[in-house]
Amino acid sequence: MGRSADLPRGLVDRFIARGDVWPDDTGCPMLHVDMDAFYASVEIRERPELAHRPVVVGGTAHRGVVASANYLAREFGVRSAMPTAHARRLAPHAVFLPPDFARYQEVSRGVMAIFRDTTPLVEPLSLDEAFLDVSGSLRRLRATPAEVAGSIREQVFRAFGVTCSVGVAPTKFLAKLASGMCKPDGLMVVPRAEVLTFLHPLPVSALWGVGKRTAEALEQVGLETVADVAATPLPRLRRVIGVALAEHLHALAQGHDDRPVVPSTREKSIGAEETFEVDHFDRDLLRRELLRLAERSTATLRERGLRGRTVSIKVRFADFTTITRSRTLRVATDVTQEVHRTAAALLDEQVPPGAVRLIGVRIEQLVEEGSGEQLMFDAPERGWREAEQAADQARSRFGRAAVRPASLLAEGPARSGVKEPGPDPG
Repeated sequence: MGRSADLPRGLVDRFIARGDVWPDDTGCPMLHVDMDAFYASVEIRERPELAHRPVVVGGTAHRGVVASANYLAREFGVRSAMPTAHARRLAPHAVFLPPDFARYQEVSRGVMAIFRDTTPLVEPLSLDEAFLDVSGSLRRLRATPAEVAGSIREQVFRAFGVTCSVGVAPTKFLAKLASGMCKPDGLMVVPRAEVLTFLHPLPVSALWGVGKRTAEALEQVGLETVADVAATPLPRLRRVIGVALAEHLHALAQGHDDRPVVPSTREKSIGAEETFEVDHFDRDLLRRELLRLAERSTATLRERGLRGRTVSIKVRFADFTTITRSRTLRVATDVTQEVHRTAAALLDEQVPPGAVRLIGVRIEQLVEEGSGEQLMFDAPERGWREAEQAADQARSRFGRAAVRPASLLAEGPARSGVKEPGPDPG
């Protein structure tokens, strides 16, 4: 889905709440709450004198990237995940600040507590956004969904001095779309009876699952709006973009999305990534870095009593093109050697050559240790796992450097220490 904040708002402005007046919110139990330029807003709260200046939060070193930019900075074209050096050229007069993730996490915990005081059905997506299902709380709160949304916005601002935007709709997809299209500090309601009126004039990029390439494929055959996708026979759509994606987009274009809010605190994946201080072509070096990251990730799995079936790698090239590749194992694992072997194979087989600035390993499809694991005749030898458990114990007593794979004893490549963010629609 494209950045909903960048979609043409004039088409749906009438769905924005104005004061105490909003469209009919009957049958609209899904809320998507999204903090506005969250990191930048928290920094401005600490420095009120910056309220009327462009503010950019991110790495300030040579390899720094933008983590968040307030709306004044965005007017100059600054966006998250952009190199900080580029942002400085676009807005040289902006205030550039290093991120303080501990502070953002503290505010996030408080904001999520407000959500959970409203309804137990809260599904966090990140530090700064969450889905809420308020259908079971309306009677207790004696309020409509839009009134609940307004109350949440007031509580968040009163408690933490930062604003949020809220989409209210019959489905999760529409609620998330609406929250992005009423930013900043807005409230938008998509009435159940007007779902298609809201949705159909929007460009195909509004649909969840449509990236740049899919949008181009659709536009090449004359499908430019959501209404075009909805009106296209499924067999034709399948030929253009494939069966699974065609059925998914066709359902969304008709306003169908039956995904519930899932209030789960269980981790869905565990991983680690590193940004290099200089770009690297050397595949041997990259494979060693994958081992370093696999070791960190599997140690966390073992510490938490988890195993994972899917191993994925993330590679970001010098031009910021980012790809992910994954492979699912037959048996869930927490063994460093298995994860590294799979990650290295993905690197060798599925990643084209080029200068790499970031590399990462992630383990997904997590299960608790011993939860119905199926034994395989050709499963990996058990000795590796016992050896790694012993190494874990040694590291817990004597530090992380106490026991290391031999190939990691030498000092690794210089790292920037910068956390590279994903897209920040806030």
